[in-house]
Amino acid sequence: MAHDESLERAPQAPISEPGQTPAGKLLEDPSAMPSASSAPAAAPGVWAPLATPTFRMLWMIWMAANICMWMNDVAAAWLMTSLTTSPVLVALVQSASTLPVLLLALPSGALADILDRRRYFIVTQFWVAAVALLLCLVVLSGYLTPYLLLALVFANGIGLAMRWPVFSALIPELMPKHHLPFAMALNGVAMNASRIIGPLVAGALIASLGSAWVFVLNAVLSIISGFVLLRWKRQQPANPLGREHLGSAMRVGLQFVKESPRMHAVLLRTICYFLLAAAIMALLPLTAQRLDHGTASSGSAGTFTVLLASMGAGAILGAMLLPRIRQLLSNERMVLAGVSTQSLATLIVAFAPHISIAILGMLLSGLALLATANTLGVAAQMALPNWVRARGMSIYQMSIMGSTAIGAALWGKIASLGSVQASMAIAAISGLIALLIVQRLNPDRNMEEDLSPSKAFTPPTTDTPPEAGRVVVTIEYLVEPTRADAFRKLMQHSRRSRLRQGALSWNLLHSMSHPDRFIEQITDESWTEHLRRFERVTADDVALRDRKLSFHKGKEPPVVRRYFTDSI
Repeated sequence: MAHDESLERAPQAPISEPGQTPAGKLLEDPSAMPSASSAPAAAPGVWAPLATPTFRMLWMIWMAANICMWMNDVAAAWLMTSLTTSPVLVALVQSASTLPVLLLALPSGALADILDRRRYFIVTQFWVAAVALLLCLVVLSGYLTPYLLLALVFANGIGLAMRWPVFSALIPELMPKHHLPFAMALNGVAMNASRIIGPLVAGALIASLGSAWVFVLNAVLSIISGFVLLRWKRQQPANPLGREHLGSAMRVGLQFVKESPRMHAVLLRTICYFLLAAAIMALLPLTAQRLDHGTASSGSAGTFTVLLASMGAGAILGAMLLPRIRQLLSNERMVLAGVSTQSLATLIVAFAPHISIAILGMLLSGLALLATANTLGVAAQMALPNWVRARGMSIYQMSIMGSTAIGAALWGKIASLGSVQASMAIAAISGLIALLIVQRLNPDRNMEEDLSPSKAFTPPTTDTPPEAGRVVVTIEYLVEPTRADAFRKLMQHSRRSRLRQGALSWNLLHSMSHPDRFIEQITDESWTEHLRRFERVTADDVALRDRKLSFHKGKEPPVVRRYFTDSI
């Protein structure tokens, strides 16, 4: 049963429902990305974000975190080659480290959006430290098996799944929009410098003291990072509506991405690239063994470490060249160039007769990785408002890690059925073909929305808000029948807007007896969730409201009614 609330009318314009309230002054949220108009005329340098002390602190922690990740991956991969010669099990080390992101990134992103991001980041550091200490104990005890190693690598990956979304959400809080590409490029520098430092340190420790000490160092660095974060005095914005429930927050995050064409384009290109890029990394230990002695049963950590370091050096070179590359290439061409370069690099590494040739291929792979990941990552950030940023970026990261995990298992299986070279060749060719198909069927038109927060819509008030039950809102428009088709097309944008704000469902009703009457119907999960939609209104939503009102022909504004479900 539904109850009709009193009809609410604004004196000069429609009621204060998102998309229906008179436009007011747009207020910038300090935690959101500033608009492009605030950018200075001079183009910032790639190192400019490091002038911000908080970013500099977080960047150093990110560097340490990625050094730990690479040391862990090198030690785990080399331990696996000492435990088994199976290409599948060797490749599954990478799958085990990345699969947790596919499984846990969305709840982690939801928690990062609804909890204190600083405290949540601290927890992730101590989680990684605990897993590293456990790995150390198992190695020293002599009870390590291939499957136990995979399980512990998976546990370490849980820390990565928890850490990445919250870090991604924190960076735009600190950076103006015009600095964001360079802040993300510096994050890429940290990740890829760690690709050099981590393997070198891990290789030295493995050769001199043993693998267990790699995990000890990981624990120490993670604990230090956690204590540094404890000293950071970040003010968590208060929300008068309280925290979202985890299940609802996850639903809204998925729903936002589902209804965002911009995010669709980013995710499809991300999957294409990282499925291809997984081949080099997953099969690199076996490639290193082949290059070192020409057999799959020998080899040293030195060749593997040099190849990893070469990839990191290529990525750092890519970061230095990024400002120039961004001036020369559009996003679409950047991604195409990145995938093409990655395909070439994969073929070079696969068939390299000598380590010097493979190093060239790894340099190209690192350059492609930095440029492509930066382009896709910035595009994802630009497509997300602050309130859902961690959830959106967690889904973006899921596409990276899921593609990497699936690709590693796939190319490992193909290598076990044929050869490492054949598997990498198939990856190179199929990856480029897949991207060309995606760009043909789903072109990225690089249309950015203005997602700056707006306070133009005043939330409704009621003396007796319902304690439970769904809220149904109806908005009645009068539209000339000759303009009905254009109005229906515009209302598809309204459907996406309402659902991205968190509505449960949306419908457009057309009167049978009055052809000029349309009713927009929005259902919210609860009164509180209905009010949350007003907090999520953006400047783009205000512009959409004005376009919808241009179709309304009545002298009075569209009639808005609210209902709530009643138990009987």
